[in-house]
Amino acid sequence: MVAWARVVVAWPKTVLAVAVLFALACGLFAAGLQQRVSAAGFTAPGMESSAVDSWVKAQLGPQNPDVVAVYTAPDGQTLADIGPKVEQAIGTIDPALLNRPVESYWNSPRSQFLHSKDGRQAVAIVFAAGDDNHRIAVYPELAESLRVPGVETKLTGYSALADAISNQSRHDLVVAESISIPLTAIVLVLVFGGVVAAALPVAVGSLAVVGALGAVGVLSRFTEVSVFAMNVVSLLGLGLAIDYGLFIVGRFREELGEGRSVEEAVTRTLGTAGRTVLFSALLLVCAFAGTFVFPLAVLRSLGFGAIAAVALAALLSVSALPAALTLLGPRISKWSWRADAFEHSEARAQRFWGQVVTAVMRRPGMVAIAVGAILLVLATPLAGIRLGDIDQTALPKGNETRVAVEELAANFPAANSGATILLRESDGSAPPTAAIGTALREIGGVPGVLQALSLETRDNTAIIHASLAAPDRSPKAQEIVQGIRALRINGLDLRVGGESAATVDSVHSVLTRMPLMIVVMVAVTLLMLALAFRSIVLPVKAVLMAFLSLTATFGILTWIFDRGHLAGVLGVSVGPLSAGMVVLIIAVVFGLSTDYEVFLLSRMVEAHNAGADTEEAVHTGTVRTARIITAAATLLVLITGAFTLSPLTPMRFLGLGMVIALIIDATLVRMLLVPALVKLMGPANWWTPGRRRTTPSRPPIAAETTADVLTG
Repeated sequence: MVAWARVVVAWPKTVLAVAVLFALACGLFAAGLQQRVSAAGFTAPGMESSAVDSWVKAQLGPQNPDVVAVYTAPDGQTLADIGPKVEQAIGTIDPALLNRPVESYWNSPRSQFLHSKDGRQAVAIVFAAGDDNHRIAVYPELAESLRVPGVETKLTGYSALADAISNQSRHDLVVAESISIPLTAIVLVLVFGGVVAAALPVAVGSLAVVGALGAVGVLSRFTEVSVFAMNVVSLLGLGLAIDYGLFIVGRFREELGEGRSVEEAVTRTLGTAGRTVLFSALLLVCAFAGTFVFPLAVLRSLGFGAIAAVALAALLSVSALPAALTLLGPRISKWSWRADAFEHSEARAQRFWGQVVTAVMRRPGMVAIAVGAILLVLATPLAGIRLGDIDQTALPKGNETRVAVEELAANFPAANSGATILLRESDGSAPPTAAIGTALREIGGVPGVLQALSLETRDNTAIIHASLAAPDRSPKAQEIVQGIRALRINGLDLRVGGESAATVDSVHSVLTRMPLMIVVMVAVTLLMLALAFRSIVLPVKAVLMAFLSLTATFGILTWIFDRGHLAGVLGVSVGPLSAGMVVLIIAVVFGLSTDYEVFLLSRMVEAHNAGADTEEAVHTGTVRTARIITAAATLLVLITGAFTLSPLTPMRFLGLGMVIALIIDATLVRMLLVPALVKLMGPANWWTPGRRRTTPSRPPIAAETTADVLTG
């Protein structure tokens, strides 16, 4: 970093211009990104359901409807009266958009299954042509044709649900940014004591979001990218750039306050805070790389988006930001309500945190036990955690699509995807008629199966469709599918497909791959922290603290979202936690937890290497970073907390999960538990196998930089 610091100090205007132009050039590739992102990607390829659905589609065409229109006859009219209008509307659909003609109550030989018992409602079933992304993309055009003026029309189905969630997600992104950015700017002014200093991290964060969206735009041209990746980029790009900006600007002003020239302050800032930022970003990248082990496209694209956001935030923070600091110099304090506003606030914060850490040092054992007990109590609801997938309950109550899904399951189960079952003899031969009859009785006897019908036999395989008494993808539908799969019929091989089976397989794939993701994150984090801090104990403690934060966070989330406590107050749907969102929060919280750990421990190690004993190192490191860490966490709470305003339950889950995790990590864990444990472990903190450590003579604490710590 020393060589790079010389470049920044020598040519600040050039560095600033190149960094800004690079981010903006990346942003050009974000053009049209909203039209290319996908609302699909939740299906795990290679699983049983995928194989069944692919085979059945090749033999009979698709069996999972993309759109189902529910028509309600107006008062005084019958289904026969509205039939001509409905058929006329359906006739306007471009045949190129369809896999096969639209089936409706008015043209189907199985019309008895496509109307409600009271005779006032009927449905039309649409199978769109193309892959998942194309079928969702053409939904607006299909919806326009399916709606009949003067006739109440509700639209549901996989594409309708995906489109509703996707549109709401895009809207929520705009709302979140419009709320979080002004609030963040105000808090930054208070933290930095001036408008100029506060504006720099926000500017860098905005550039990071633009550049990262461009990187996602490039990726979307080659592979499937989820619409949720845009939310992740916005959340992390802005949040981490502000985090890093706090750390770098704070260290720069600290160096200026010690009487160093602007050039010296920038050089030392990059050699300490800058190197820590890059190292922290690398840890976050490794944490998000763990999402690549999952077969679901939505999780991989979330990982790509997060990595792009982290990388851009870090690179701009060590290029554009120090270049701007070089050009501004002491003017960084301009536009403040008092000349020493930053210094005054810093001194006050150091006095407060000095008193806190001194109290912790007096009774480290008691603090460690008390905080640990609180976190373990918060984690207790995890014992009954359930994981699921995003279904209609992601939408708020009263939403047209959600209501239509529930009405469809209650009144028109035959129009749902249900379950598709393939039967063969164990030796691969076609099952006899008697065996098919037995299978129909067994499947029909599974709780929740309304009816099992044999469609036909092809290629030695009998195809059965089961209507389910629950909406597709819902927890109840998943239980029914698992009940069907649990059947053991002598001599028959039974495989199950359909949307609910696909959800079961997706959740299973997440659960089976999650340990591998955790192993990857933990192994890389332990290795990198061990190399950085030349310690075995500190990295192990850092990982344990991260998991303690995670367990407490998910304990609270389980208590709210799965157990239903405060669900009415928060306006969320009760049910299993979304497996995809759980993966995302694990990656983000684990990464941010180690991020804050690096900020804190780097100053402790710096102080210790400069000659301080363990207690002095803990005191110095905590006092020097406490204000930065709490301010960074506060700002991220504002940024991520804006997502709790979304009516989508998954977005509220993500926003609330981040808020809870940040509060727990930045207060109970980072400022209380970590100092207490470091004090209790004493010299063991600095132990490395095969190396005898000698205590250096005691120069001033600031003499050795974090650059020395991280490079040796």
